[in-house]
Amino acid sequence: MLHDRILVALDKDSSERRSASGIVIPATAVMGKRLAWADVVAAGPNVRQVGVGDRVLFDPEDRAEVEVNAKDYILLRERDVHAVAEPETTDSSTGLYL
Repeated sequence: MLHDRILVALDKDSSERRSASGIVIPATAVMGKRLAWADVVAAGPNVRQVGVGDRVLFDPEDRAEVEVNAKDYILLRERDVHAVAEPETTDSSTGLYL
């Protein structure tokens, strides 16, 4: 990866969604602007906020798709990322300081 580019893999769950009542909404259904989650596979040397393995939120309309080794990925600039998900903590502490 060069400069501030990020290579991400889309979640498998992002293609179809379920409504609150359990109705399956296909990926082809037109809805308002909806952001998508993806996992970072590679990052360029000038990327500061995101690392490999992070889960990022981005606008799927502003993307460039690429196929590498028969897998589909999306190429983004770091500035196109809206959020980075905080990893789940496996620490069982209460977070209180005594």
